[in-house]
Amino acid sequence: MDETSEERNLRKVIEDKELKWVFVGGKGGVGKTTCSCSIAIEFAKRRTSVLIISTDPAHNVSDAFNQKLSKTPVPIIGFDNLFGMEIDPSPLISGNGVSDLLGASGGSGSWDGLLNETNIGEMLQSFPGIDEAMSYIQVMKLVNSFHFDIVIFDTAPTGHTLRLLSLPATIEKSFAKILNLKSTLSPIFNSFSSMFAGVGGNSGEAAGGAPDDGRFSADSITSKMEELMPTIRQINKEFADASKTTFICVAIPEFLSLYETERLIQNLAKCKIDCRTIIVNQILMKESERNVLEVNENEECKYCLARMKIQRKYLQQFIDLYEEDFTLVFIPQLLHEVRGKEQLLQFAKFLLK
Repeated sequence: MDETSEERNLRKVIEDKELKWVFVGGKGGVGKTTCSCSIAIEFAKRRTSVLIISTDPAHNVSDAFNQKLSKTPVPIIGFDNLFGMEIDPSPLISGNGVSDLLGASGGSGSWDGLLNETNIGEMLQSFPGIDEAMSYIQVMKLVNSFHFDIVIFDTAPTGHTLRLLSLPATIEKSFAKILNLKSTLSPIFNSFSSMFAGVGGNSGEAAGGAPDDGRFSADSITSKMEELMPTIRQINKEFADASKTTFICVAIPEFLSLYETERLIQNLAKCKIDCRTIIVNQILMKESERNVLEVNENEECKYCLARMKIQRKYLQQFIDLYEEDFTLVFIPQLLHEVRGKEQLLQFAKFLLK
């Protein structure tokens, strides 16, 4: 197989003007960050504004670009229209999404205190995944507020990524359940509001007996949820739209990576996320070789020869499994680390050959 085949590159993805969300993921150690940063650079050549987000706890995007990123978009040095940000994944897994997203911006005695002092917060958080889901929605609201032309996600290893992708659907279902129970829960919530009116000093009644803005009520909860639902529905709709969202798998020619890639693809299908591209990275070959399946029997290093034979075995399996339905992109093992703008630009050339 000729690795320079016109079909063996990312041109269709990079030149797709309709795409809005691109996820790059796979097993740890396969070169996801290098690929995602290079993809972001190529999009920056063609789009008005591009954002790359790291959801990996290792936050290697900062290292790849040789600059510090933060939890809000930061301009990438050397580019006019490329921005980067790193989000801490821990709140998405065990954060305070309910109190953060539904909480009023008051003192310690408003929502946060009431969620801690009553069983209502526990009840809300009993819906599977609602807390991490709402933390995720916070991030997506921030991203949407900047109106980027396209967003690339440099994701964490497979398990966390699959959970992240399922969050918008999780929160939409959870909100729908709570909103459907509004008529039943409203008297209960309002009873708790009166009972705990003095908690923290901010949630009691204002002068004249009228409830202040910090009062805990079913209407307050449901109105906040209803406010968020359009954003949630929009994200769900776009993630399920193959013209708007795609997932690029990154792998290496080894058994564990092949197995993880297959598991990832099957789960993406369950999440209704489009996946049509697999980058197979770190392939050992000589520069003069055109056939990635060819083994150089004259290789002087016995370890290199052994590894090449192993890689060719799994490269053939990638081709047998995915050639018909996916675009396979083969990237050679490089002799140096890929860090900084110039090296990322060079790496990006392999994606477009």
